[in-house]
Amino acid sequence: MTEKKVKKAGYYYGTVIDNKWWRRYYKGGFMARGNGSYWIDDDGLYFLRYLTKTPIFIPFSKVKEITTGPSHAGRWTPGATVIKIIWEDDGKTLSSGFRLALKTKDTMEIVQMLQEAVTS
Repeated sequence: MTEKKVKKAGYYYGTVIDNKWWRRYYKGGFMARGNGSYWIDDDGLYFLRYLTKTPIFIPFSKVKEITTGPSHAGRWTPGATVIKIIWEDDGKTLSSGFRLALKTKDTMEIVQMLQEAVTS
């Protein structure tokens, strides 16, 4: 993984339970949406929202699937692709949504990198 500690701007849409936009996941700082910066290392994805001190963290060991779409958690993003990380925690199936790039091509490169990290 070559992305270690390289922070880039992004947006966190929130985390939902069982892929239902109205069932938000509140544990461990996952509730609040917002702009921030992200970085990826061998262990997982980190996202630090602006004006917070502790990043949210999704370990690759808990990730089941990575998908994309035009919306997440009740938020639509015309012109930007949302990366959806499907993972499990505390016996719940969770889906966390992020915009990590503005261009679809760049987003798909990040998706490919994440998928490779999950399968390695």
